Amino acid sequence: MKSIYKLLFAGLLSFTMLTATAQEQPAGDANPHEGCPMHQLSSSVDYVSVKTCFVPDLGAFVAVDSVECCVHMVAMVDGKLDTVGKFQTDNIHKRHDLKNILRPVSVSSMGEYVIVLASAINDTSYVAILDKNMKEVARRSFQSPMYAMRRDGGALTVVGRNPYGYDINILPLHRLDFDAFANGEILSHHYRVAKQAEKIKHSDPYGVGLTAVAVAVVFLALVCIALLISGSGKLMSGMDDKKKKGANQKKGGAAVAAAAEAASQEGDLYAAIAAAIHLYNDELHDEEETVITIQKVEREWTPWNAKYYNMNQYFNNRK
Repeated sequence: MKSIYKLLFAGLLSFTMLTATAQEQPAGDANPHEGCPMHQLSSSVDYVSVKTCFVPDLGAFVAVDSVECCVHMVAMVDGKLDTVGKFQTDNIHKRHDLKNILRPVSVSSMGEYVIVLASAINDTSYVAILDKNMKEVARRSFQSPMYAMRRDGGALTVVGRNPYGYDINILPLHRLDFDAFANGEILSHHYRVAKQAEKIKHSDPYGVGLTAVAVAVVFLALVCIALLISGSGKLMSGMDDKKKKGANQKKGGAAVAAAAEAASQEGDLYAAIAAAIHLYNDELHDEEETVITIQKVEREWTPWNAKYYNMNQYFNNRK
């Protein structure tokens, strides 16, 4: 057993070391932001989904309504807030493909124009520019879901995620150049997140570490199975010994009880015999004289003791 524990400890140690080596990242990776103009920013920029924004040129609020799949413009009318405009990002009437519905995600403003980002769960999204009447004047579509945007001067940066990583799209955004926004060139950056298998392949191109890990795992599994079988065998043998001891104890107790019962029955038998002999001796009479006295008694005749009255009438009437 000591040798088995030593082998188990050695296998665990080697497995831990090999796993740590396989998961190490290679040094000197290229900067994922290389070539992207955003890496030149001197301050931190947060890309978050904005549900409500204020448009100073219109004096109104723009709010996202993901339930009705639309964007509301709310302004002060007669001393109270009221909806003055509405933009439907997608038709939801009798729709069952919920993952394909383009719902509003974020809003922003540019002068008297409103910028709306709408995205589906699956693989489509778009950015639309609305005028003060909440009418669409330009649109730019993407082939991946987007979840945040930010306007920086003459450019609109839209970020999102695809099945393999992240997308960063930079669009030209000028106040009145909507054609360039809708049809102009777009600067796209796609960051692909490496899978675990690719990381292992990059760190271990010849598969030596993976082979060692596989061998160590199989070895440890066999050791654990051997220990489990050995322990279960000892446990079962111990349980059998306990059962045998209990059966022997029960048999011994039964034998003692039977012997006691037999002794008790023999004592009762002896007592019954003694009692019978005693009763027999008590019932014996004293010796008497064997004298027989015979006396003749004469009785007067009466019809009551006439024997012929007891005879069958057939014999009395017989001729």
